[in-house]
Amino acid sequence: MERRAAILGTGHYLPTKVVTNDDLSQLMPTTHEWIHQRTGIRERRFIEESGIGASDLAIPAARMAVEQAGRDMKDVDAVLFATLSPDHQFPGAGCLLIHKLGLPGVPALDVRNQCSGFLYSLSVADAWVRSGVYKNVLVVGAEVHSTGVEFNERGRDVAVLFGDGAGAALVGEATRPEQGILSLELHADGAGAYDLWLEAPASKYDPRLTHEMLDAGKHFPAMNGKQVFRWAAEKMPEVAHSVVKKAGLTMAEIDMLVPHQANMRINQMVAAKLGIPEEKVVHNIEVYGNTTAATIPIGLSESWRSGKIGPGSKVLMAAFGAGFTWGGAVAVL
Repeated sequence: MERRAAILGTGHYLPTKVVTNDDLSQLMPTTHEWIHQRTGIRERRFIEESGIGASDLAIPAARMAVEQAGRDMKDVDAVLFATLSPDHQFPGAGCLLIHKLGLPGVPALDVRNQCSGFLYSLSVADAWVRSGVYKNVLVVGAEVHSTGVEFNERGRDVAVLFGDGAGAALVGEATRPEQGILSLELHADGAGAYDLWLEAPASKYDPRLTHEMLDAGKHFPAMNGKQVFRWAAEKMPEVAHSVVKKAGLTMAEIDMLVPHQANMRINQMVAAKLGIPEEKVVHNIEVYGNTTAATIPIGLSESWRSGKIGPGSKVLMAAFGAGFTWGGAVAVL
């Protein structure tokens, strides 16, 4: 009998520090109305103090996912850590996390596919479990953005978008006939690589970072918002239709759409193109901002705990991000 991988449990964690749009207006020339109208964001979470990394936020999310799956932490035999904001340039955040979780010797792989990182990681976990390489794969998406954006007029268009947080899922062999990851699809196109990027420090430059780069703000992310919006609004519905068809389902059979949270307007546009009603769409960007690789697992975990989804629910996930990268997946919980 063919082995099928499934999402057995989910978890999430958000820092306790709430930062509202009005709070940001004290730091740079912006307003609540300007931010909310364009993005749908009202507030986001930031780490409480310096010294807290993405791997730290991942710990409670990972424990929650493993517990919900009915497993012990010692059952985890592989870790995939999706992040664009690792604690350090190297070593990988996954290695830091397994140490903090007490998992010596367990393989840890960092996945650097930004907003699509969770789905890219989920595809690897799916392949590992189906092939029998590993039995219980912990998939984590965690980000600390608040220390890497520029809170002034030059950086405000990017700074207002992001928040800190972590989400996790434990992927293992399905325990029921109908349960499992039914379809998964990944894409990338480097033609848009410099429409959403962080220029420095960079190994292509010698030296990798200069005072001139710092003065010019090259160490802060830059985005061509119109291009990103256009691509996301096109590619997310496209891949969503494809994975639903591959799963042998119709869009009407989907119980919940969990899209990446980049912009409320994008999510509403995607849902409309798919014909999915608002009550079947997860929106957490209003209170968390864009947590990049963490948005989908946070959305899954919160929806599961609130009773909006549960065992047997058919969940559609879609993401688009820097690279450009994008992907979709359908899973029955």
